[in-house]
Amino acid sequence: MPLIDLALLSDRSFMRGLGAAFFFFFANQSFYLVMTLFMQRTLKIPPLHAGMVFVPAALAFVVASRNSAARARHRGTLVLIEGCTIQIAGLAALVLTSAAIESPAALLLALVTTIFGFGQGMVMAPLSGAVLSTVKPASAGSGAGMYGTTVQIAGAAGVAAVGAVFLAVESAGNPRHALFASLAVFSLSIVNSVAFLTWMRRATV
Repeated sequence: MPLIDLALLSDRSFMRGLGAAFFFFFANQSFYLVMTLFMQRTLKIPPLHAGMVFVPAALAFVVASRNSAARARHRGTLVLIEGCTIQIAGLAALVLTSAAIESPAALLLALVTTIFGFGQGMVMAPLSGAVLSTVKPASAGSGAGMYGTTVQIAGAAGVAAVGAVFLAVESAGNPRHALFASLAVFSLSIVNSVAFLTWMRRATV
């Protein structure tokens, strides 16, 4: 038997959903790597304090994910698009904060990244269900395997690509520009995820 169910390749909603998942996880898993490098290498924030910066974002993620699954059952991919929009707003707030303040405090960074974490929670919890919603029961195992593989590839690719961008710009002597370049890549990736979610929504209408 083939490794994947070839019938899934003709499911437009599923394939477009995989595109949305790829760009979403490409940005989200590499975000924490870049922020950790920026805080410890550029702002000289101790490792423990740098780790604590993400605690409010994690709590916001939990709150958002608990509510988003129920909302997604009624509003579908619109909830996911809203979550991506909030993430972009969080990235914009992070750019403004880093540009306006030479050395932003850990507490301020924690408040800003909370916006990103809330948006992330709105998307990540219901995303798999949305992508797999049109997969037939007989193809569920193959569909879930394709989704999981896409997520893992996206995470690894994002860490490698965005990490390379950050370190390359940083090595040129512009650590703050390295953060801005990485945030631009994150924003573009999330915008692409929104585009695929919108495209997937059209396939189910």
